[in-house]
Amino acid sequence: MNYYVYVYSIYLKVFERVRENFFQKVFPRKRTVEITARIAKELGISEKRVIDTVALIDEGNTIPFIARYRKEVTGALDDQVLRTLDERLKYLRNLEEQREKVRASIETLGFMTEEISKALDEAETLTEIDDIYRPYRPKRKTRASVAKEKGLGPLAEAIYAQDGGVPAEMAQEYINEELGVASVEDALAGASDIIAEIISDDAELRKRLRYVCFMNGKISSCPAKAPADGEEKADLGVYAMYESFCEPLNKIAGHRVLALNRGENEEILKVTVEFERAKAMNIVRTLHVKGSGECSDFVSLAAEDSYDRLIFPSLEREMRTTLTDSANESAIKVFSLNLNQLLMQPPVKNKVTLGLDPGYRMGCKVAVVDGIGKVLDTAVIYPVPPFNKIDEAKVKIKSLIKKYGVEIIAIGNGTASHETEVFAADVIREVGGGVAYMVVSEAGASVYSASKLAADEFPDYDVNLRSAVSIARRLQDPLAELVKIDPKAIGVGQYQHDMPQNRLSEALDGVVESAVNRVGVDLNTASVPLLSRVAGVNSTVAKNIVAYREENGEFASRAELKKVPKLGPKAFEQCAGFLRVHGGRNFLDNTAVHPESYAAAKELLEKLGYSADDVKKNRISADINDKISAIGKEKLANELGIGVPTLDDIVAELCRPGRDPRDELPPPMLRTDVLGIESLKEGMELTGTVRNVTDFGAFVDIGVHQDGLVHISQLGGKFVKHPLEVVSVGDIVTVWVLAVDVKKGRISLTMRKPR
Repeated sequence: MNYYVYVYSIYLKVFERVRENFFQKVFPRKRTVEITARIAKELGISEKRVIDTVALIDEGNTIPFIARYRKEVTGALDDQVLRTLDERLKYLRNLEEQREKVRASIETLGFMTEEISKALDEAETLTEIDDIYRPYRPKRKTRASVAKEKGLGPLAEAIYAQDGGVPAEMAQEYINEELGVASVEDALAGASDIIAEIISDDAELRKRLRYVCFMNGKISSCPAKAPADGEEKADLGVYAMYESFCEPLNKIAGHRVLALNRGENEEILKVTVEFERAKAMNIVRTLHVKGSGECSDFVSLAAEDSYDRLIFPSLEREMRTTLTDSANESAIKVFSLNLNQLLMQPPVKNKVTLGLDPGYRMGCKVAVVDGIGKVLDTAVIYPVPPFNKIDEAKVKIKSLIKKYGVEIIAIGNGTASHETEVFAADVIREVGGGVAYMVVSEAGASVYSASKLAADEFPDYDVNLRSAVSIARRLQDPLAELVKIDPKAIGVGQYQHDMPQNRLSEALDGVVESAVNRVGVDLNTASVPLLSRVAGVNSTVAKNIVAYREENGEFASRAELKKVPKLGPKAFEQCAGFLRVHGGRNFLDNTAVHPESYAAAKELLEKLGYSADDVKKNRISADINDKISAIGKEKLANELGIGVPTLDDIVAELCRPGRDPRDELPPPMLRTDVLGIESLKEGMELTGTVRNVTDFGAFVDIGVHQDGLVHISQLGGKFVKHPLEVVSVGDIVTVWVLAVDVKKGRISLTMRKPR
């Protein structure tokens, strides 16, 4: 029996035992069960699926590999669900680790009680655990700690007990000038500080206030600097709408939170949290003031001090942090979805492309690449101000079009883009057609052009010319080119520079990895950056693959990967199915069928009366499913030693070997003519391409230099909670012009057809 089939056949049999052994070593069984049960409930999947998937993750398998080749184990969970599961697993394990650290610390200090232990067991967030630990955590010097050093702890405890007595009389015996307590007033002030800290450290109180504040509080903003007498109000620019702003904490949109944060950081806005003090004090007194009497009155005053000085400032920070964290996660999600759509844009295959990187003073950089992105020629032209060498530029571009058979022109959307677009449209008309153009986002192109990666790839070209090559290649194969650029620089998000960069990078790297592995990578043409995004392949191994290819020629099979230095059995298992070898010795090497299933795939063909030649020549049609149904899918899968999901995947690959999922999407919209913003009229119908989606709307390229905004309220006839419900990056949409501000370069669009 084939080695991979053998391994796969015993895999499920030993899986349960391996999983149990691992979890019993790493976590107590009770905690392990709680973690998996919680994840299962949150994600709405069975606990067994969670347990099995966690075991796969802990064995070092990558998310793309698990999603594609372990469907029988996961129940065919997609990679997004798997990534969410992985993130929650890390968080909850960190939660357990912190829980035990706090437990051990409190026990060491000798303060552990059944009540504290139970509270720790029931804590569901890191914040709750932190609240429980707050009274016992070593503190920097505070007013309360100073008072305790003066021996006022017993006085504070006696007053806080509120069992009767007069605080002033109780304080008499604590007067001690040597300790710095010179009077009754000094003693009572110290006792008040201690009681205030006791109240502030109450975990249950903080939990209640946190909830009530979030449900009832508001966030507001105003100009950071009030105008002096006789001065006019300062122009807040893009923050004008936040001049006198107030919105409930539990309803404010994430993009507004991020805008407020940025305005505050730029010292243009002052942002505060508003919460009814009387409502808060009712909660504080309910938990800490008992009955009536002078001690109770004293504790009530200490509680007010505690709330004003300790609790509310902390509560305000927590509310701001909570809103910011939520806004960041929402923005990261939007950025991730946009990036995925951008990376999965259909390639323009096998077309000779001319890339134009527009510019004024430095001219327009030109690069011609062949159908697979190889550079054929470069040049610099000056068709726009200040030089306006239009005729000379036309001669050059026409000669390049004729010499190399250029079919498409890719134009960067940066400086001088519109003028260059007009120039290109004129050239297309003058050559008599046969050529189209498309404006391509050049976000990150300059960063890439100046990078070591670009220098290694194009050592003989100027930095500016490298950018033109990148623009041409972005149109040909967006995925292969964009993987060379830091995802944050691609420009399909909102406030990405304000977000936690590590979290953003982690999320976006996952998107890139997912897209690359979904499409698959040509082992014999892929660059190091593209290979390094393949599951199981790091940058070192990617460089080794390219070095091996350069030294030994093209790979003839996937199996040859085993000869690459530092690419061991585990890495081969993870990456092999995502790497393609076109025209190799084994026809299955050009499919997404994993080597562990080769024997099953060949046996399947034999059972159904097909040959390898039928696969190579695309002679396997839909009737393969009729043949499978005649045998019985489950019976056939059992005979082949695989699961039904794997059987389905093999059949799909045999029917369309080497397929690119991007080919099933609508092709990019090419143009031959150009509009100016001044030619736009209200009510004009246009077709455009969605370039970016944010929380508040979508930006659409309608063929003028400036993208138009379709506000969320204009996306459709029904209520839209988020623009991503309606549109995605790359969608071709019909829009109508609502308004145009030529001076400010603003275009308002609608997707609601005017009556």
